[in-house]
Amino acid sequence: MSEERCILEVIEEASAKRRSDRRRFMRMAAGAGAVGGLAMLGACGDDGDNVIVVPTPTPTTTPTGSVTDADVLNFALQLEYLEAQFYSYAAFGTGLPSSALTGTGSQGAVAINTSATNGAGQPRKVEFQDRIVAQYAREIAYDEIAHVNFLRSALGSAAVAQPAINLSGDASGAFTAAALAAGVITSGTFDPYASDEAFLLGAFLFEDVGVTAYMGGVSLLTNKTFIEAAAGIHAAEAYHAGLVRTTLYRKGLSNSALITNAGKISDARDSLDGSADLDQGLVTTVNGTQVANLVPADSNAIAFVRTPGQVLNVVYLNKAAVTGGGFFPSGLNGNVRTSAASG
Repeated sequence: MSEERCILEVIEEASAKRRSDRRRFMRMAAGAGAVGGLAMLGACGDDGDNVIVVPTPTPTTTPTGSVTDADVLNFALQLEYLEAQFYSYAAFGTGLPSSALTGTGSQGAVAINTSATNGAGQPRKVEFQDRIVAQYAREIAYDEIAHVNFLRSALGSAAVAQPAINLSGDASGAFTAAALAAGVITSGTFDPYASDEAFLLGAFLFEDVGVTAYMGGVSLLTNKTFIEAAAGIHAAEAYHAGLVRTTLYRKGLSNSALITNAGKISDARDSLDGSADLDQGLVTTVNGTQVANLVPADSNAIAFVRTPGQVLNVVYLNKAAVTGGGFFPSGLNGNVRTSAASG
């Protein structure tokens, strides 16, 4: 048996255990915190497990204009729609089932590459050359789909529909717009489905944003069960971000353009979300020597936080206070949908 095959088998076993542990946590959280009606969360992907009982948020009286737990979870849900669709198309060549996209507000479609298909009229998935990267993509896809299902079940009838999402690498695609703005390309298009390396850069654009978004979202929640669940999802997103950053750095040792382009994406995110220099690339300088920077954190080794408005600056690709653009061309559904005026 080759070393690569052995590594893949270890990853598969670890992935299965982690999904089992996550489902066990959700069952425990539901049993400890359910005070209203209960929603049933179906098994995701091909896991073949029993359904999981999760709590449905109970309505609470809040002052007009305040952000409720449901608002926070719906904001998170729409970021999960974005990530789940990206990874699903990249890993499997297909998006989420229509049954997982319904809800309140305007339901939108996913814009995906029109110029690149798999020969059967369907958007092509990434033809991974590195089997380890392919495994990472599948694992993260299953996780993000599970996050969508979990949040939809937790919200019950309050869940918002998937808004219109642009995941295209065509000339009019959000990935191309982001790559041009960051200087990753100076002309043409950026297709994150074209290669392992392009996929990793596309994933890098999203993952660090997801980590900082959950850091900010947890502080806005009041229901203890939801705080615990959101913290658990935040940890999963941090694992994903760490995998992507580490893999990009490893590949960048023999292809320095990857590290350079990741730095450009980091700088672009930083320019969108305000004047503070918070976002970090894959390398940093310590005592005059360039070293790896796989865990973006402050001097206390603590990850930084983005407000919902700052998160929307990045995904809308806009510094102004707007209600749509970029990866969400028509904006989000729900009450949290305006980006911050960041200058």
